[in-house]
Amino acid sequence: MTVAQKGKNATLIECRYKKKTMSENLPALFRKTGALLDGHFILRSGLHSRQYFQCALLLQHPKIVEQVCSQLAEKLHAFDCDSVISPALGGIIVGQEVARSLGKRHIFVEKEDGKLVLRRGFKIDNREKFVVVEDVVTRGGRVQETIDIVRAHGGSVAVVGVIVDRSGKIKPDFGCPFVSLIEMDVETFPADKLPADLARIPAVKPGSK
Repeated sequence: MTVAQKGKNATLIECRYKKKTMSENLPALFRKTGALLDGHFILRSGLHSRQYFQCALLLQHPKIVEQVCSQLAEKLHAFDCDSVISPALGGIIVGQEVARSLGKRHIFVEKEDGKLVLRRGFKIDNREKFVVVEDVVTRGGRVQETIDIVRAHGGSVAVVGVIVDRSGKIKPDFGCPFVSLIEMDVETFPADKLPADLARIPAVKPGSK
């Protein structure tokens, strides 16, 4: 497939996407962009899954990013905030686009020596109110780290917003409202309790570290 054909296909995806509602179309959009993968995956949480959401493949299309993130921003608009913060790497694009839709500034935290930290001269003012934005949440470890950083600097978190909530029945407790664009019930397993069919497939650990 040529670059021109790929561009045309991406445009067709974007046009079809605009005609459908978010809840109906987002899973299909993940598949069309190659962002919803099937196999045996080890998630950031350490759990194993038959499916993996590689949001970067969805977010490579600017028009789709604009549509998806503006929909998420609409859900977050009711919450009073001063700024938007997101964990690198996956949350940066989503956080930037949501912040643009909300008319707020955006900063991010990133890993240093294995843990998330505030770097690059970013500042959090005392009592500054934040929206925390991420692409996908399972257990919410990176989101919780981000919240802890905000609070440690004297700020507060009004709400957490994500594109995909794949936490299932046990929702993470962030101590604030948790809003998602779509909930996807993806079965996950501890490493020592894999079903036989999944155990036969070599596991891969995709995504960013």
